[in-house]
Amino acid sequence: MRKQILAACLILAATIAQAQQKELTYGQIFSGAATNLDKPLPMITSWQDDEHYIEQRKDPADGGKLKLMLVDVKTGNAIPYNPPAKDPQAAKGTVVLRNNDIFYSYGDTATRQLTTTADKEVNPVLSPDGSRVAFTRNNNLFTLEIASGKETQHTTDGSELILNGHASWVYFEEILGRAGRYRAFWWSPDGKQLGFMRFDDTEVPLFYIYNNEGQHGFNEKTRYPKAGDKNPEVKVGLVDLATSKTVWADFNPKDDQYFGTPIWTPSGKFWVQWMNRDQNNLKIFEIEPGSGAKKEVYDEKQTTWIDLDDNDRIEFLPDG
Repeated sequence: MRKQILAACLILAATIAQAQQKELTYGQIFSGAATNLDKPLPMITSWQDDEHYIEQRKDPADGGKLKLMLVDVKTGNAIPYNPPAKDPQAAKGTVVLRNNDIFYSYGDTATRQLTTTADKEVNPVLSPDGSRVAFTRNNNLFTLEIASGKETQHTTDGSELILNGHASWVYFEEILGRAGRYRAFWWSPDGKQLGFMRFDDTEVPLFYIYNNEGQHGFNEKTRYPKAGDKNPEVKVGLVDLATSKTVWADFNPKDDQYFGTPIWTPSGKFWVQWMNRDQNNLKIFEIEPGSGAKKEVYDEKQTTWIDLDDNDRIEFLPDG
């Protein structure tokens, strides 16, 4: 019995001594100083080729700075990785919003204002070739040619209840994600088409939220569907920029359904994610741009639920 008590005391003393050696400093507790009590998992950023991937890791020899390493998948050997320099001839300009207007800049040239309307432009996005910018204004979808300044309006029925290329609240919050800032349009890889969603909030219930900004505050009205309420009716469209003609995908907007973020394939095919209201059946359809006809390319069913793909779950290999 005495031996057991002595052993227990020795174990307790060793544990206390070990704990005392690992006591955290004030800086570690309150100022974010490194504790070195845990080891971060590898952060793999991308594949370089079939035999190497790129990993971000800390370099102890350089003060723990994060560096990119090229790792051999067979041996695990890693060497520093330096991304290839970008071709300055391939550089595109940038578009930004200032005081609700769109401005464009390229290289070291002066910034040029593209829009001058009294209305607010939202979510300007350059085409892949940098020749056009797409945006929404008053819940309608527009494109503008950078060189000429020519503006084209692709939808005309935008209103408080009809939103073209601008997400309804539930899609912004729960489906497309806040990072998109209500954007609901997507350029094709060749910049010749725009896929977009049209939302009809007419039957979505109103929800009032008190905003305490200002001296007296005010009530905000939001079209917010609670559990079991009517969701917005959604149409998925494809705009041909050469003709400004919109073709609607062959879905019935009256159906109780969800649409996830569309996918442009490397070959320029337009894929649309569809899910039922119970969220246990995910389908992906390829949309024919001339007619809007849909062809099923993927079907997944689960007994519980499925997440819509919003984290690049679908990845295409180099051969398409």
